Amino acid sequence: MHRSKIVRNVLLGIENLLLHKLRTFLTMLGVVFGVGSVVAMLSVGEGASKEAMDQIKKIGSNNIIINSMKSVEDASSTTVHSHLSIYGLTYNDQLRIEETFTKIKQTVPVKLVRKQARLGERPLELRVVGTLPAWFQILRRDIIAGRVLTRADMDNSAGVVVLTEFGARKLLAAENTIGQQLRIGGSYYEIIGIVKSEGGMAGDIQMPDEQVDAYIPLNVAQKRYGDISTMRTAGGDMRELVELHQLIVEVGSIDDVESVAKGIQEMLRRSHKKEDYRVSVPLALLRQAEATKRTFNIVLGSIAAISLLVGGIGIMNIMLASVTERTREIGVRRAIGAKRRQIISQFLIETIVLSTVGGLMGIGLGMFIPWMITYFAGMLTIVTLKSIVLSVGISITIGIIFGLYPAVRAANVDPIVALRHE
Repeated sequence: MHRSKIVRNVLLGIENLLLHKLRTFLTMLGVVFGVGSVVAMLSVGEGASKEAMDQIKKIGSNNIIINSMKSVEDASSTTVHSHLSIYGLTYNDQLRIEETFTKIKQTVPVKLVRKQARLGERPLELRVVGTLPAWFQILRRDIIAGRVLTRADMDNSAGVVVLTEFGARKLLAAENTIGQQLRIGGSYYEIIGIVKSEGGMAGDIQMPDEQVDAYIPLNVAQKRYGDISTMRTAGGDMRELVELHQLIVEVGSIDDVESVAKGIQEMLRRSHKKEDYRVSVPLALLRQAEATKRTFNIVLGSIAAISLLVGGIGIMNIMLASVTERTREIGVRRAIGAKRRQIISQFLIETIVLSTVGGLMGIGLGMFIPWMITYFAGMLTIVTLKSIVLSVGISITIGIIFGLYPAVRAANVDPIVALRHE
């Protein structure tokens, strides 16, 4: 019985709203655009933050990246080009870090050198990465063909190379890559695998891999290329001695990453006269990105909530006008025995129907806008269930809050005065 009464009141509310179709539609537009903007803005923010956090996670939340770099003094130095510049990480740094910090799972040293590669008539400058097989365990990259480096390659000092997909396409086009001999500098390597490469920046951290990487065993890189590199320039030769260009440290537990990173920084500060290194912590960047995401969502949600507030004010305005128009109807209902709470519930049902229908239309608009952004701008957008539920909840709440005053005002109309109203 109670349920049928609610259904009857809802149908009556819809019937009253349809008496003024244009006015009802225009009133709902405020809620439609408010809900649509909430869903759309939150989806854009969610997509942008997911892209940023995915990039950071590809480096590894448990990892610490230490890069060799010229100190500020060396970078601004105007010494002659024949001078040998010595800077960066050393093999002793790696040993000290491994022996000092028990919470470290493993360290992966990296040597980098740029060399001209050639396969037949196809030339390409590659960044040769001398490293350990563990590199592919710490930084998981999809294997497209063949295999990655193994411990046997290290033990045998094998002349083997793993290319990135980009480099393989540039060098080999559509030919079968695995097993071919690739000349890098003056040395030959057998191609044993092809992997995907991420490259680019993840926040403020440079990704450890590039599109033109060629991975070879670390001991082979040490033997064939040494620690001194020479670059020819117009002013002469630039010679640099760098033992390790990069060191990737994997920490056993994510809870220990930041404390270990601080300890490593302190150790390097004591052992290096100049700050010729940079310690990057993806976990700290990840937390910063998550905090930025929360702030971004709050700002966007607040802006969209203003639109909903404007829509709510529109609903209140229309319902107050409706109370004035239906004063005689209210008087008749009160005269034949309708209670105040019944008048209040009737007007509240109308405002809730108005805001709910507007909210549902707004959800459709809010899902369409991100689709358009993704389709035309290629930007990732994610419509979450949370944003939809939040928008509908807010729209219904807006209907109740802004419909309550007109409903109470309608219930407080004097029946005698209302019956005389023209």
